[in-house]
Amino acid sequence: MNNIILIGMPGCGKSTLGVILAKTLGYDFIDSDLIIQKNEGKKLYEIIAQKGLEAFMECESKAILSIKAENTVIATGGSAVLCADAMSYLKSIGKVVYIDLSPDVIEKRINNINTRGIVMSKGETLLDIYNQRSPLYEFYSDITIKACEDNIERNIEKIINMI
Repeated sequence: MNNIILIGMPGCGKSTLGVILAKTLGYDFIDSDLIIQKNEGKKLYEIIAQKGLEAFMECESKAILSIKAENTVIATGGSAVLCADAMSYLKSIGKVVYIDLSPDVIEKRINNINTRGIVMSKGETLLDIYNQRSPLYEFYSDITIKACEDNIERNIEKIINMI
């Protein structure tokens, strides 16, 4: 399959880059977070608050496994790497690109942490999550892009050159 799957921390730019990358390549675009919201009829943070982290992860895995696509850029939620079955499936349908952005920049970008729908336990920080997930992002990725903080075109160029 010739899909491009974007993984990485919340706030690293997967959705933003995904839309522009899809336009540039003439591909379709899917955001797995939007599939979850559509399936559940709720915003991500509402699902987490009402059902808990485990149930949210099941929703995320189910949403990803439901994706049937070709010539598509797929932006995943930051916690997709915690779902081994979903990640195996994504690797089978395309190239997985890890958008690696420093925790400092991510921290600056995310100012709505409580309503963003981030899978994190009470007391956990974004740095804790970065440290926990980074090895998984690296493990599942076919390509890693060291993202520029504020240059979308440069990041798109990096992805296209590496694919």
